[in-house]
Amino acid sequence: MNRIKKVIFGVLIILMVMIDCKLTIKSKIDSLFDRYNKKNVPGASLMIIRDCEPILIKSFGLANIEKQIPVQSFTNFRLASFTKQFTAMCIAKLEEQGKLNCSQALNEIFPNFPPYGKEITIDNLIHHTSGLIDYESLIPDTATVQVLDGDVLKMMMEQDSTYFPPGTKYQYSNSGYAVLAKIIEKVTGISFAQYLKENIFDPLEMRNTVAYEKGISEVKHRAYGYAVENDKFVFKDQSLTSAVLGDGGIYSSVIDLFKWDQALYSDKLVSFETLQKIFSPGVIIDSTRTGYGFGWRLDEYKGHQRMHHTGQTCGFTTIIQRYPDEKLTIIILTNRNKPMLNEIANEIADIFLM
Repeated sequence: MNRIKKVIFGVLIILMVMIDCKLTIKSKIDSLFDRYNKKNVPGASLMIIRDCEPILIKSFGLANIEKQIPVQSFTNFRLASFTKQFTAMCIAKLEEQGKLNCSQALNEIFPNFPPYGKEITIDNLIHHTSGLIDYESLIPDTATVQVLDGDVLKMMMEQDSTYFPPGTKYQYSNSGYAVLAKIIEKVTGISFAQYLKENIFDPLEMRNTVAYEKGISEVKHRAYGYAVENDKFVFKDQSLTSAVLGDGGIYSSVIDLFKWDQALYSDKLVSFETLQKIFSPGVIIDSTRTGYGFGWRLDEYKGHQRMHHTGQTCGFTTIIQRYPDEKLTIIILTNRNKPMLNEIANEIADIFLM
C-alpha cells in the first residue's frame, strides 16, 4: 500500500510540475502582449503550433475600436508582405504544371515590355534580384486613387532602367511581386484573386481567406487597421498602395493560416521537390546566396533552421516564423502599424527551442 501511495504521489508531483510549467509559459507569453490587451486598443491574434497541433491560440484587444468588436481566433487581418509566400506558391505551382518557367524573361510574357525587361526573369522577381524601381516612389504626391497591380505593371513599362543589372544584387522589391500577380493572370487567364481561391484557399479549406478587392470581394470577421498619432490610435485601414494584391493584399486569420502551415509539410499543393525549391535561397551572379526563397526569408536562429516573413502596412503588422526541424510555428497578426513583431516572435521561440 505504501508503495502505491508513493507512486501516486510521484505522479501527482509530475502533473503539478507540468501544470506549473504550462502556466508559467502562458503567463510569460501573455506578458509579451500587454500592450495589445488594454482597453480600447487595436489587438493581436496569436497561434503557436507544435508537432502539427495548435498548442496555444490567444486573442487580444479590438478588431474594430469604433464598434468595440474584439479580436478572435477567426478574425481576418491584412497580411501585408506575409502575402508574398502565397504569390510565390502560385508561381511554383504553375511552373510545376509546365505553364511557365522561372527562367522566362519579362518580354516573353509581356511582349510590349521595354527592352530592359529582356534581362529580368521570373526568378529575379521571386528572389528580389530584378532591380525594378519601387513603385511606391513613382506614385505622384497628388494621387488620390488606390494603385492596383496593373498600375504597377504600367509604371514598370514606363521605365527604361533598373536600380542595378538584374541578378547582380539582392534588393527587396514590392514591384516585383505586383508584377508576379500580373504574370499569374496572363498565364492563367483569370484574376490573381480567383487563382488564389481556386488553387490554394479552396483546396486547403481556408474558407475566410481572401485577396481583397473593394467592390468585388468581402472580408468576413475583418480587423480594421490603426496607427499611432500623437500617442493616440487613429483609424488607418487603407493607403494608396493597399489595393495592390501581389505584394500584400491577402486577409487571413490564425485559424486559416494553421491550414497553410500544415500544407507546407505535405505535397497537397505542390510536390516535395518543388517545396524544396521554394525553401531554397536565390543566388546572385557571383554565387552569393540571397537568403530569400519563394516568398520566405531563410536563415538560422540560435542554431535552428528558420523560414519566416513579416508584413507591415499602414494599419497592420504580421509575422510567421517556422522551425521545420522542431515542427514549431509562430503566427502573430496585429491591426496596428507598429511595432514590428520580430522581437516578440523570437522571445516565444526561445521558450520552445531551449
